Amino acid sequence: MRVVERVGRGTAAWAKRPSGRLIVPAVIAVLLLGAAGTAGAYLVPQALESASSPSATPGFPLGATGALPSAGQPVGPSGLPGGVPSGFPGGGQGDLPGGPGATGGLPGATGGLPGATGGLPGATGGVPGATGGLPGVPGGLPGATVPTGAAGATAGPTAGAQSGVRPADTLAGWAGQMGTRLGIPVVAAQAYGYAELVLQRTTPSCRLSWTTIAALAKIESSHGAANGAVLSTDGTALPPIFGLPLDGKGGRQLIPDTDRGALDQDTTYDRAVGPLQFIPATWNSYKVDADNNGVADPNDIDDASLTAATYLCQGGRNLTRPEAWWDAILSYNAVRPYAQKVFDAANDYGRRSRT
Repeated sequence: MRVVERVGRGTAAWAKRPSGRLIVPAVIAVLLLGAAGTAGAYLVPQALESASSPSATPGFPLGATGALPSAGQPVGPSGLPGGVPSGFPGGGQGDLPGGPGATGGLPGATGGLPGATGGLPGATGGVPGATGGLPGVPGGLPGATVPTGAAGATAGPTAGAQSGVRPADTLAGWAGQMGTRLGIPVVAAQAYGYAELVLQRTTPSCRLSWTTIAALAKIESSHGAANGAVLSTDGTALPPIFGLPLDGKGGRQLIPDTDRGALDQDTTYDRAVGPLQFIPATWNSYKVDADNNGVADPNDIDDASLTAATYLCQGGRNLTRPEAWWDAILSYNAVRPYAQKVFDAANDYGRRSRT
């Protein structure tokens, strides 16, 4: 102890001298830096390990990715990635039978769905996996006639030719399997599949896939389940689905009433209507009576699905081309995060339906 005390007193005395006043702070600084470096060797990797890992990028057709582009990634003219979701006709188990696809193109942002600016909150979450295939529908399109109002139709039933039979019921077997596996109501899956088949006949160069319509309906209304609605056996959403008033508030568009409340029950502002959330002006421009009951109803999943398909396939687009697919979805709702959600949902449905 006496030796230690002598050394301590000697060191203290030396530290007070000019040489000690320079050396001691330097030694302390070196020790602190060494301690900090040692701590960093453990703390930094630990922090990195606890951070969320980036999700794996799945493979998509044409070598594109489904994520929004990063620096240096090739993009289309809209600035979005140059890919299309899987699920387009090509012989996979999830494909509907029949001819090639359809011709497409969309008008500008004058119609479509308000989406994030005035529509219903989007559905969230994934879907259970699909494992099954699809029984064929001989001849491609169910039913003998093309629904009234379908784009490019040269023959269709009139109001007096109503049969009382829902054409999409022809797909009951396929929709029962696919809908159950993908978490989609069977009546909705029938409507999406039927829309693809009609467009195969009316506008075959568009090559629309039912998975794109399904993705739109998922994001817009969780397949007709928004606001507590339920799809009835004939495809009608009960109670009817109405979005928020498009009054220019909360980031929503400002659209004064255009239909005197006939579709949206609002005589002051327009509201998005139905499972695919059409605003009245767009609905009245593109509406299709898909189930041939004499009424084109935006709250009917059959009519809404085929109207959306017709809308997407306006103007000669081939929706298997990346830039055409992205432009179509952005015309439906010109919001990049919205378009990405639709892509992700469509790709998920396409991949899972083929497993």
